[in-house]
Parts: sequence; C-alpha cells; structure tokens
Amino acid sequence: MARGLLFIATAIVLFIMGDEITVYIANMSEDVWPFISSISDKKMFEFEIEDNAHLGDRDIFAVAPNGGILCVLPRTVSEAYLAYYSQIMNVTNARVVVPPKHTGEICEDILRSEKTLDALIEASGEHKSLTLLSYTTSLQFLQLVKVLRERGIKVNTPEAPEEEDAWIVNFFGSKSGIRQFVQKSGAVEPDLRMPEGLFCVGIDDAARIAANKYVARDGVVIKTNKGHSGSGVLIFRPGELPKQYSVCREKIRETLSKDVYWDRFPIVIEDYIAANPGVGGGFPNVEFKVQKSGKVEFLYYCGMRVTKEGSFRGVEIHHSVVSDKIEAQMVDTGFFVGEQYAKAGYHGYYDVDFVAGRGGELFVTESNVRRTGGTHVYAVANRLFGKEFMYETYTLSCNTYPLPKGKKFTFTSLLEILKPVLFDKKTREGVILVSENMLEMGQMQYIIFGANKKRALEIEAEMERLLVG
Repeated sequence: MARGLLFIATAIVLFIMGDEITVYIANMSEDVWPFISSISDKKMFEFEIEDNAHLGDRDIFAVAPNGGILCVLPRTVSEAYLAYYSQIMNVTNARVVVPPKHTGEICEDILRSEKTLDALIEASGEHKSLTLLSYTTSLQFLQLVKVLRERGIKVNTPEAPEEEDAWIVNFFGSKSGIRQFVQKSGAVEPDLRMPEGLFCVGIDDAARIAANKYVARDGVVIKTNKGHSGSGVLIFRPGELPKQYSVCREKIRETLSKDVYWDRFPIVIEDYIAANPGVGGGFPNVEFKVQKSGKVEFLYYCGMRVTKEGSFRGVEIHHSVVSDKIEAQMVDTGFFVGEQYAKAGYHGYYDVDFVAGRGGELFVTESNVRRTGGTHVYAVANRLFGKEFMYETYTLSCNTYPLPKGKKFTFTSLLEILKPVLFDKKTREGVILVSENMLEMGQMQYIIFGANKKRALEIEAEMERLLVG
C-alpha cells in the first residue's frame, strides 16, 4: 500500500490490520436519529447534523490501530492533520474517504452510493472478510451489515450485538430504559439508585408534574427520552421558575412547546440534585467495554466537565478525581450494569453517568450504550502512557472550546500558535489537538496531559493565552 494520503468518497474509517481490514463507521447522528429528525426548528436540525459531522475526525484518535489506517469521514481533513495524527499515535499509511452526500444517516449514505459500497466490498479482500465497528449500533448500521452479508461478505461485529439483541442499545441507552433497569435492580444492587422521578407522555402532563415537583422541592430536571451531550435536557434550579403553581406550569409548558420532540417521546421528570463539585466536578463517570466473549472490561473513571445548562464539554481523568470510596461504588455499579447488558447479548462500549449529591449520595443519571465523548481520550492516554495512565498523568479534555471571535484558524496555523504548549513525547506533557473540522464551527477540541492537576491547568491557561494573542 502506498504511504501517501488518499482521499476518496464515503463516511467510515478503515483500519488495515494484517490481511483483514477493520471498518469503523462514524455514525454519531444515527445514535439519536429519531430525536434529531423530530427537531422542528430547521436551523437547529441542520446544526445537530453538522455538529456531529464535524466531530467525526476525532474518532481517528479513538480507534487507532498498530498498522495502516484508511479514514472514511463525513468531512475531509488535510494532509497536515493526518500527518499530525500519525506522529502522535505512531500510525502509518493514513488515508481518508469522504461520502458524496452526507445526510446524517451515514450507513444509509453508504448504501445509497454504489461506489462507496463497492469500496467496502473491495476492502474485504480475497477472503471476503472484514471487521465492522461503529460509534453506535444503529438500525442503519445493522441494515448495512445485512446488505454486506447478502453480497457474500463475512462481516465480524465484535463491538455490536446481533440484530435480535440490538434492542439493548436503544432501551438501556434511553432515559426511561435505564430508569426501569435501576428500579428493577435496586434491591439487588443497593448502590444503584437514581434521583426520584417518573416518566410520562405529552407536554401537558409533563408541565403539571414538573411544576408540582418544582414548587415542592425548588428544582426539577426534565429530559426527553433520547438525546445527547445535554440536548433534550432542561434543568430548572432554585429561583429560576415562579413558585406559584399555575404560573410555573404555564412557563414550563411554554418551554416544552418550542420543540415537537417533547410531545413525540416519553419525558422523564426527576428531582434536581445540587451537585457537589468536589466529587468528580459534581458529575463523575465510568466507562467499560463488553468483549465479544461477554467479559466486562473496566476502562477508566473520570469527572465530566459540564456546563451550567447540563451540556457535556469534556472529561478530567486521574485516579484522584474521586475518593477511593466513591471509586469503588462507581466501578462496582458499572460492573453490575455491564454484566446485565452482557447477559442480554450486548457487546461494545458503555458508560454510566452519575451526579454527586452534597449529602454524599451518588445517583445514576443515565447510561450511554455506545462509544462516548471520552472514549477517544481514553484511547490516546492508553496509547501514550499505557494501562496505568490514570496514575501516570493528569488528563483534561474539551470537545467544545470556543475560539476567539474575529480570528480564523487553520489546523497548521493553530499548530504554529500553540507550538510552546503542544504535547512533547519527551516531557510527556502538553496539548493534543484532536479535530480539524471543528475549526469550521469556531471551536477547538483538545486533550491535555500534565504531571498533575496543577500542571495540566497551567498548560490549559497558557494555551488560552496563546490563542488570544
């Protein structure tokens, strides 16, 4: 295979590993496609698709192989970006493929393009065999697997359940599904608990229930059944809504009426938990992987960096982000959850999100049954520092850092500006840029490694100073 960089047309990532090619499909939007497709605001609908598309090049870092790699992404990337990735991750023969049309349903886009589908079939080689990975096991992904098998390709899906078990992804990955799971399993696993709540259908009932809860407890959280990165979540804190029931109800109803998805899907209404920032930033998280054999593998725990509105920004990984007691509770809970997923037939990545209450309680808020916004951070840290990276380095990440307004950055110009703080393999500290396409959105994605928390934050502060200029 030639060492040069090749750009073709599709939306996947192909990894050359020996005689067999592994195909990675960056299908982020498909994970929440019913939610996205129900957004009534056209601009918001288009933004959700574009935002996910621009996040796609990050996945190169999440699935880096020891050998060559063919990256098929929703958006193209420059040779400079791939060269940088190859140097950081010690990968050769990096190549890219971009689909002729991107609708948000990447697997459907592949099936609509005979040329793209032929590229996958050709990648299977003389043995007509390939391994297929994805961000999530969507219905569109399963359809692609089916079509490839009908074309005579032996498709191995080590990180995805088979079609008959695929319900697990949507059920346990939904707000209502994980709540039912916790309610059923709480007696067996006492540490497995959620904020008090319930789910209903329709904005009228939701407004009534939420207003009652807010008036009684001075706070409420409202969630659509399936969202991502904080989308479809409303958090009303003390003082943010009227305390008079009827006025509060109408205010909530007015808010819910702005998007049709609130009336289309089950709505979860739960107690507002004031987070303790001293415990994983208030929002600790743990991620695992279920192997094809059914073995549950612990990957890492972290504190999530979350905005006031509840939107996910990144992670903070180190063994010290939570106490030993909290760590044990999180990991035990995560193993229990994964064992149940595995028994049901699931294979692949999953996480468990928590909120740490100010009284010392730890509550489950949701479970993502897929890769996550921290999976690529784990992959890079594990690659550079080994399995004990949580003790070897302090890791910070950000997926949505807003760049200074009025300035236009290219990937190469950004590398030049940030040269003093870029990751150095000798010092084992610095900034790693993990997306080029997000620059078009006026944002930057990065990972920072420091000897300790103080040093990591110093690097982040210096990075911000350099960007302002």
